[in-house]
Amino acid sequence: MLAFNVRRSLPRLLTLLFVPMGVSAYGQIVSGAQTVALNAVLAETLSISATPSTVNFTLAQGATSTASTPVVITTNWLLLPTRANLVLDGYFSSSSAALTDGATTPDNIPTSAVLGKVSTGTPTAYTAFTQTAVLGPAGAGLTLFTVSLTASNRASSRSDSLNLEINLSGLPQLPAGTYTGTLTLLAQAL
Repeated sequence: MLAFNVRRSLPRLLTLLFVPMGVSAYGQIVSGAQTVALNAVLAETLSISATPSTVNFTLAQGATSTASTPVVITTNWLLLPTRANLVLDGYFSSSSAALTDGATTPDNIPTSAVLGKVSTGTPTAYTAFTQTAVLGPAGAGLTLFTVSLTASNRASSRSDSLNLEINLSGLPQLPAGTYTGTLTLLAQAL
């Protein structure tokens, strides 16, 4: 009787063992693969801010006067690997008139009498705004710093203090008055 039961049970046992495996293997279906292209752009940025927006001088005839406060310039950048240098320039619109009294026949303070220095930049001693900088008109600018760009500083920032002076020793005939002018600060990635 034992032999009879084994024979009879064996086909059932084999059916139970193999049927579930066959059903699960043939029960799956997979679609064809689809792809999605991803495009992401991280744009170059370059910005500067300067505070304060107004600096005052108390001029003295034939003497050098220091600005009431330094101009703090913050430069932020994120640049492409193709850029080699970052330059910050300061310049006036005219080398003969950095500041003027605005009279009908104006009295002017030339850029040669306006000096700047940036202890963390290029002119670490007071230097006149007489350079032909990368930006601005000829003979009316001053390069405040140049940064060589590498893989480690393509995304960075820095703060610099621009100290200013006006030296009237070369202008003995400059009349009393209120003189105004505009210093433009501009950064460029080359």
